Amino acid sequence: MKPFITLAMLFSLLISHVAMLQAQSKTQWSADGTGIFSLSKDALVKTNVLTGDVDTIIGALVLNKADLFKKMDNYSWNEKTRQLLVFANTARVWRYNTKGDYWIYDDLSKKWHQLGKSRPAQTLMFAKLSPDGKKAAFVSEQNIYLEDLKTGAIKALTTDGNRRMINGTFDWVYEEEFACRDGFRWSPDGKKIAFWQVNAAGTKDFMMMDNISDIYSKPIPVEYPKVGEAPSAVRIGVIDLATGKKTWMDIPGDQRQHYIPRMEWAGKDEVIVQQLNRKQNESMLFLANAATGKAFSIHAEKDAAWIDILPSIDDDYNYGGWDWLDGGKSFLWVSEQDGWRHLYRMSRNGKESVLLTKGNFDVIEIAAVKEKEGYVYFYASPDNATQKYLYRTKLNDSATPERITPNTQSGTHQYDISPFADIAYHSFSNHKVQYVTEAISLNTHLDGNGKSAVQAAINKVANQKSPIEFFKVKTDDGVEMDGWMVKPENFDPSKKYPVVFFVYSEPAGANVIDRFGVGRNRLYVGDMRKDGYVYVTIDNRGTPVPKGREWRKSIYRKIGIVNIDDQAKAAKEVFKMGFIDTSRVAVWGWSGGGSATLNLMFRYPEIYKTGISIAAVAFQLTYDNIYQERYMGLPQENREDFVKGSPITHAKNLRGNLLYIHGTGDDNVHYQNAELLQNELIKYNKQFQFMSYPNRSHSISEGEGTTRHLSTLYTNYLKQYCPPGGK
Repeated sequence: MKPFITLAMLFSLLISHVAMLQAQSKTQWSADGTGIFSLSKDALVKTNVLTGDVDTIIGALVLNKADLFKKMDNYSWNEKTRQLLVFANTARVWRYNTKGDYWIYDDLSKKWHQLGKSRPAQTLMFAKLSPDGKKAAFVSEQNIYLEDLKTGAIKALTTDGNRRMINGTFDWVYEEEFACRDGFRWSPDGKKIAFWQVNAAGTKDFMMMDNISDIYSKPIPVEYPKVGEAPSAVRIGVIDLATGKKTWMDIPGDQRQHYIPRMEWAGKDEVIVQQLNRKQNESMLFLANAATGKAFSIHAEKDAAWIDILPSIDDDYNYGGWDWLDGGKSFLWVSEQDGWRHLYRMSRNGKESVLLTKGNFDVIEIAAVKEKEGYVYFYASPDNATQKYLYRTKLNDSATPERITPNTQSGTHQYDISPFADIAYHSFSNHKVQYVTEAISLNTHLDGNGKSAVQAAINKVANQKSPIEFFKVKTDDGVEMDGWMVKPENFDPSKKYPVVFFVYSEPAGANVIDRFGVGRNRLYVGDMRKDGYVYVTIDNRGTPVPKGREWRKSIYRKIGIVNIDDQAKAAKEVFKMGFIDTSRVAVWGWSGGGSATLNLMFRYPEIYKTGISIAAVAFQLTYDNIYQERYMGLPQENREDFVKGSPITHAKNLRGNLLYIHGTGDDNVHYQNAELLQNELIKYNKQFQFMSYPNRSHSISEGEGTTRHLSTLYTNYLKQYCPPGGK
């Protein structure tokens, strides 16, 4: 056998691939599963992973003539119809560049065609070819359009779209909290299109203010349902492309008291819909007839806290998809009904389900479904919640899962598995090994030369000491938590050092992960180790780590309480290590971590002497309904929990040094939080420092010089109020 693709070639391909595929999560594999398609030097090429042979599909001369690739953001290649779809001249919609212009190159006719040419420039979204490649559909200015690629004729499939009536895409909160962006689906036979319609007429606008773009201020309205406010009404429609008739799926329940985060085709005549109730603790699955709209329930599930939908667990499903098995007779399902996140095979009618991942461990995410082989591949780490490994289990029974990742490769793994061949792109890192990517056989974990670049990288650093130490702490009430620590260079255990705690602490993210780059503080100008800081992070209960349902959901209705108490008690355990100067204790975080920073400073002022809080939710009743109600319930029923967990409630207790930072253009955590908190601190004569960044969003990244300014501010404040160095 000829060698697999070389590491250098692979890096080149993947770098170009990742740069182009912002809106696609998987490699574009060839139909036979042995090659990938990529753009290399403006040519579309197919690289055989087994041999390294490169075939040019579309030459650079053709592509350069289009003059699109300087502006290109994304592309996709349809091997069957030989059509290249290019997304260019893009613009951001809230988080990502999801609107722009689309072009199609037909390799059979050797012609370029611009989609939606009569539509305003830079307004097209989510263009997709029909299954036969003869038509394309796209969203423009809240309406769905159909274009005949042969004649260029464009037809509006919906005409009522506006800022309040949204067809084929979503409002702010669905995008932010359910990762819903692309809101329409072609039927398998190309005769119908199913879509979401969001009616935001009943959702109030939150007004952000632009004070710097002109002499007069400009209000920027965002339809933003605050916690306690009813959701926008959402329904599913199916358009018959031959007649233009719309049929609305008759999903039971008040549209303004339910959510529909997932919808896909279930064959050519039905769609499957997941509905959540307002509290998100009841999940219902419906099959709906595309022609009549009649829907019937096939599965219902409840949780005492909340139910996570699949896209929140597995990023691949942010772009849609449903894992059908046996020609549509059953499908893959994820549930925590036995206390662990497991995979189930569920019959189409919902009457039968088979547990596939047996054991006291969590499935972290799905890697691939190989039905022909009879396996589903998934990630798990039963023995170490900071790591991630590949496993597989049979699709037809509850067999004990089989670990695929070699036991000698401790760390965090990612696999892009070919759909029809026993090969994969394997990416690995841990706190000592930089990211390594290789093409391997899954059976052997070796490349075509019988070698493993990952194992070689691990062996190379085996005897090297890392500055990052992973550790566990157990609090006085028996809660054991994972953490990592970076000690100062030339550490002397007889000295006392300042400590900086990095926190997030909420259900949306975890910090203690065994991968390369952990332990770095991206806001610090310089080297914290050389300057003499101890840098620590700890994952408390409620963080989304694979430790079982009880760990993750013990925070229900207790955000700002359980996570804060855990962090403070863990800090006390760190102090027992003997080398921490308890007069120099700092804490910082961003977003939910900013909220935690405030709560720690206010509720435990005897521990935390300096805090830097960025883009924090100061008052939980100001945040959006989907996120806050999922984890806290409805304020109409338990308002006291929201108040008790909010930093603003405890602001009067501030004793230490606080730097509070917020962007005035933050559409996520509104600048309103900053003003509410400032008002409360002023009320009690609590002195603090504050920095606002004009028109900057939640990332505080826009504008010339912003990142440098923020980093300088952060570093100077930390050094001034929590001086570095051992004593």
